[in-house]
Amino acid sequence: MLSVLQIVRDNWLLLLIGQYPYGPLGGIAATLILSVFGILLAFPLSVALALARTSPLRWLRWPVTGLVYVTRGVPLLMIILWTYFLLPALLGHPVSGFTTMLCTLILYEGCYLSEVVRAGIEALPKGQTEAAKALGHGYFGRMRWIILPQALFNMLPSMLSQFISTIQDTTLGYVINVQELTFAANQINNQLLTQPFQVFFILAITYFVVCFTLTQFTHWLERLIAARRRGGALPASARAALEDDLPLPTGEELL
Repeated sequence: MLSVLQIVRDNWLLLLIGQYPYGPLGGIAATLILSVFGILLAFPLSVALALARTSPLRWLRWPVTGLVYVTRGVPLLMIILWTYFLLPALLGHPVSGFTTMLCTLILYEGCYLSEVVRAGIEALPKGQTEAAKALGHGYFGRMRWIILPQALFNMLPSMLSQFISTIQDTTLGYVINVQELTFAANQINNQLLTQPFQVFFILAITYFVVCFTLTQFTHWLERLIAARRRGGALPASARAALEDDLPLPTGEELL
C-alpha cells in the first residue's frame, strides 16, 4: 500500500496531464478530452445515421445499415489501425495519433449511438407518428418537431452509458502513441520496471472511480426520467428520494 501511495505522489502530475506543458497533453486530461469530444461529435452523426436507417428510402437505408453493421462487427482496435494508415494516405500528410483516435471514436461511437437513437425512435407509440401525419408533417418534420425530442430525452441514460464506454475505449489509443492515461501508466511502469502490479492497480482504480461516478449519475438520471414519465411534477417526498438516492416512494406513501 505504501508503494502505491509513493508512486501516486511521485507521478500524479504525469497521470493527470502527461508531459504538458513540455510535451503533449496526456493522462486523465487527454482521456477525458478524447471522450467528451468523441461523444459530442459522434452525436450528430448518430442522429443522421438513425434517421437514414428509419428512412423509407431504400437507397439511403441500405448503405447506412451496412456501415453500421460493419463498424459494430469489427473490433475497435482494427478500426484504429485502419484509420491510422488511411487518414495520412487520404490527406497526403501525417496525422497525429490524437487526431486519429478522435476520428476513430467519432465513427465508432456514432454507429453505436445511432442504434440507441433508432431504438428510442421505434420505442415511441405509433400514435405519435400518426398524429404528426394528421397534422400534415412530412418525414423530416415529424422527426424534428415530434419524434426526436421525445426519443432523445428518453435515451439520455443510454447515451451517458455510451460515454462511459467511450472512456474505456480510449485505453486502446496507446497502440498508436496517444498519450492518454494508459500510456502515462505504461511510461511509469517502464521507469520503475519492478512494480507493474502497483502501477496498473493505480490505473484500474482511477478508471473505476471515474466510471463508477458516471454510472451512479446515469442511474439517478434513469430514475428521474422514469418518475417524470409516471407523473410529470414530482411530489416533495419523491424529489427528496431522488436527491438522497433512495427508492422512490410507493403510491400509498405519496398519499
